[in-house]
Amino acid sequence: MQENKQTAMNRRNFLRAFGGASTTAVAAAVTLTPGEAQAYDPGEEETKTRYRETEHVKAFYRVNGYETLKK
Repeated sequence: MQENKQTAMNRRNFLRAFGGASTTAVAAAVTLTPGEAQAYDPGEEETKTRYRETEHVKAFYRVNGYETLKK
């Protein structure tokens, strides 16, 4: 019985040490990241308007009462 208890404590100590080491590694990785972020330029293709008010979109607005919101 004594051996089982000692083995359980060793597992617990291992998991505590492993958890502490992983937390330390994450903290170190966060502090080593570069200071400034690079801006993303989406370009002309990604910023153009794709919305088209087709007949089925107009029907959706009409059925759901969105037409009353128009002025």
